[in-house]
Amino acid sequence: MPNRSIHAETLRAAGAVAAARLVGFDGAQATVAGQKVLGPAQYAAADGELVAVDAIGTSMVEAGAAIAVGDDLIADAQGRAVPAAGGAGEYVFADALQAATGAGQRIEAILRR
Repeated sequence: MPNRSIHAETLRAAGAVAAARLVGFDGAQATVAGQKVLGPAQYAAADGELVAVDAIGTSMVEAGAAIAVGDDLIADAQGRAVPAAGGAGEYVFADALQAATGAGQRIEAILRR
């Protein structure tokens, strides 16, 4: 499935950001499981570089575990998407449109706002 970003925010990267990994509103790649994120980075960026982060629409995101179609997705501590466990404080940022059999695969997800 193709990426269908409707809106992306351009931020200055606060530290290195990997492509398809989740980025917070501060421009830093997610480092806390379940943290609130803006969305996935469209491409990699070094500290201080500009990076486009998908905020509305669909986007490609790197999986951090096996994911089923329809799973609620949250960030893991490496900025990858993983299924929500339903714990307190988890911020669900998207729903999986594709499945992943394990970490490192890229899948399309529909972003929530």
